[in-house]
Amino acid sequence: MALDLEEQEKVAELKAWWNQHGTLVTALVAAAALAVAGWSGWQWYQASQAAGASALYETLSKAATENDAKALRDAGGTLVESYPRTQYAALGALLSARYYFDRNDLKNAKAQLQWVIERASPDLRDLARLRLGAILLDEKAYDEALKAAEAPHGAAFDAQFAALKGDALVAKNQAAEAKAAYKVALEKAPPSQRAFRDSVRMRLEGLGG
Repeated sequence: MALDLEEQEKVAELKAWWNQHGTLVTALVAAAALAVAGWSGWQWYQASQAAGASALYETLSKAATENDAKALRDAGGTLVESYPRTQYAALGALLSARYYFDRNDLKNAKAQLQWVIERASPDLRDLARLRLGAILLDEKAYDEALKAAEAPHGAAFDAQFAALKGDALVAKNQAAEAKAAYKVALEKAPPSQRAFRDSVRMRLEGLGG
């Protein structure tokens, strides 16, 4: 069907516009398509990472329960090497640290905790530092334990770090400073932490505080 004059003008305008802006439009459409594909790919990658890390954590947890040292070591090693940015990796390292600590393998326990301190989220990092401090006390490395207790940490752990500091100061025969630290721990601990508060109170009373 022949186009009338007005329609011919519109087609001519469209062709002119496309000749001028067509490359830009094509590029924008391609960029948008790539962005959508990239986002979908990233979402798939994240889900895949979480699924793989979760499966390994379950394997590690089962190995700890069944006292299978080789399976725990293999699962833990793969977890931190292949999925180091996942929460499961940090949780797995903490679980491995507990496993080794319970079997008096303090070297491996400390290595696992140090991994968490260097790579995990703040809350898990603080928890690992507290556990490391307790191990250092057991090893009679009192200055290192005190250093761990005085490290920067989240406010949610103020009471626990103060208690650790008190324990390190007691070990260093600094009773007055230890009592001050225990009092801070009691001030910072919420009433709901009854067992913790009772433990700190007993330590404080043992110093005549």
